[in-house]
Order: sequence, then C-alpha cells, then structure tokens
Amino acid sequence: MHVTHRGGCHCGRVRFEVDAPAVIEALECTCSICRMTGFLHLIVPHRRFRLLEGEDALGEYRFNTGVARHYFCRHCGIKSFYVPRSHPDGIDVNVRCLDAATVQRVDVSRFDDADRDAATAAIAHLSRE
Repeated sequence: MHVTHRGGCHCGRVRFEVDAPAVIEALECTCSICRMTGFLHLIVPHRRFRLLEGEDALGEYRFNTGVARHYFCRHCGIKSFYVPRSHPDGIDVNVRCLDAATVQRVDVSRFDDADRDAATAAIAHLSRE
C-alpha cells in the first residue's frame, strides 16, 4: 500500500511527490558522496516520482562513471533526489527531504559500497516495484 509523500529542497523551489509506503525502508550508503551529504535513500520506479516545481532550479553533478545523475537545487544546494547508478531507470529520493506528515516510520539498512555488486543485487527489486 502506497501513500503520496511530498518533499523538496530547503528553500522550497524544488518540490516533488513520490508514491511509497508510509513505513519507509531506507538505505544508508557508505560511498563518499552519500556519507558527506547525509543522503538517506528511497529508490522507486520512475513512474512513482513526479517533479512538481523547480526543474529550472536544478543543477546536475556527475562523477566517477558518470552514470548517476545527481540533481541539486542551485539556490540552496540540497540534493533531494537523483537517478542512481544502481537503478538508472528509477529515482532515488532523499528521505530526509520528505515532508513529515505522511511518513509513519523509517527503517534504515546499510548499503555497503565496498561490495557494491552484492549490495546492488540485494536491492534490485526496489526500482521494479
């Protein structure tokens, strides 16, 4: 059962909706960018994500393989969602950027970037739900 969560960046220019359970199973990745930004992952199929406002406010950052498309608000710097390398057909939403009203609970599991292949295989179902 999914609810519609709303969220966005710090300054409010970027706003989105995502259909996901009220009890969120989030991933905490150990890679350098996720550790440094504090990103808490909720990966969904692209069809369950809708950008409502702020497309013109988004900047993009790519590094390493260049596959992941890290979007951030050019005004406040917050990365509220991106297209992950592990699920290029999905959207990865930062749980910390969701409005609290619809989030019942967040359960966090570790995503070990040091063993990326095994960690990615373990969550392969997330962008296909």
